[in-house]
Amino acid sequence: MSDKDKLRIDKYLWAIRAFKTRTLATEACKAGRVKLNGQNVKASREVKVGEVYLVSKGIEKRQLKVSGLLHNRVDAKTAVNFYEDLTPAEHRQAFKSAFHSPVLSRDRGTGRPTKKDRREIDDLLDDDVSQDSEGWFDEDE
Repeated sequence: MSDKDKLRIDKYLWAIRAFKTRTLATEACKAGRVKLNGQNVKASREVKVGEVYLVSKGIEKRQLKVSGLLHNRVDAKTAVNFYEDLTPAEHRQAFKSAFHSPVLSRDRGTGRPTKKDRREIDDLLDDDVSQDSEGWFDEDE
């Protein structure tokens, strides 16, 4: 096998722009946030075309299928040709909506929230969290 047929997972994730730096990709592998068939992947594992990786980055969870090997980092439009995003549409939409949700704010000079206000705020936040945790990114996969 030549060097062009071998590619480490950390370098691949960096090249397709899943992570900003290769160091972050390596740390994600060490922390168990990159999985193949439900198993944690070491940063030195070789990538093969057709494999599906589960990548967790913050609250964002993605399923990426390798469609080609990319050895160097390229622009985002080119990088899209080397993987398929198999993440279900409803989960991609839920991630985007988290950033567009209304921000809780209080008028200036109203003081601290009362106990009743605090309970209402907590109820709102609990509803948002329960909707996001449907469990599609389980360890059993």
